[in-house]
Amino acid sequence: MTSPLLHHRVDGPGGAPVLVLGPSLGTSLRVWEPQTAGLARDHRVVRWDLPGHGGSPAGPAVLSAGATVADLGRHVLRIADVLGAGSFAYAGISLGGAVGTWLAAHHPDRVNRLVLVCTSAHFGGPGPWRERARLVRAEGTAPLAESAPARWFTPAFTGHDELAADLLSVDPETYAVCCEILAGTDLRPDLARIAAPTLVIAGREDKATPPAHGRELAGGIRGARYVEVPDAAHLAGVERPRSVLTALQVHFG
Repeated sequence: MTSPLLHHRVDGPGGAPVLVLGPSLGTSLRVWEPQTAGLARDHRVVRWDLPGHGGSPAGPAVLSAGATVADLGRHVLRIADVLGAGSFAYAGISLGGAVGTWLAAHHPDRVNRLVLVCTSAHFGGPGPWRERARLVRAEGTAPLAESAPARWFTPAFTGHDELAADLLSVDPETYAVCCEILAGTDLRPDLARIAAPTLVIAGREDKATPPAHGRELAGGIRGARYVEVPDAAHLAGVERPRSVLTALQVHFG
């Protein structure tokens, strides 16, 4: 049985090149709002929600225990197929960036340009992710919503209320499965397979995926460029929207 299609939104001219934007864990397609209008002038911008996030359905028919980043990648390919996009550019944040890495390595005919934002080829040891999955299954996402701003932003940034509200609305079981996906993700062997022109963006103050993770990505992908955004943490595109938009526009043209 075919799983339900993930919620997505399309902005920009119908005949323009397609640019798919992937979100980070715990956020909705709202996380790309600061860049959407600028990118949609020259692209057909497709934002999508992770399973159980934003407007996307939850449950095992969408994402079941034991899922991998490849399952999320196949969801993105289904959206592209429905929209008639044989190939597309892709940018993703954190978990959404890992999806882009997998797509570019395993479906090089589909991804023509790639941007990886505040993400990693491997997200640390599995223990903390599995512990977070247990916490969310027991208590929901409310405990995470309280601490998320400190993980996502530098202390000086205050514009995070809507994103925290998005986290509160996430389906706990599906969030837990996404944590387990991150626990099991190691894309380092795939990096050398990526042929799409690639830009890696890191937030200089990012504690979730520190700049060393971005440099590892850029070092493993042939010809990749690396940009570090000062005064920005994990959601660099929210905290420093203009810097990230400019980097994306230069890369995507």
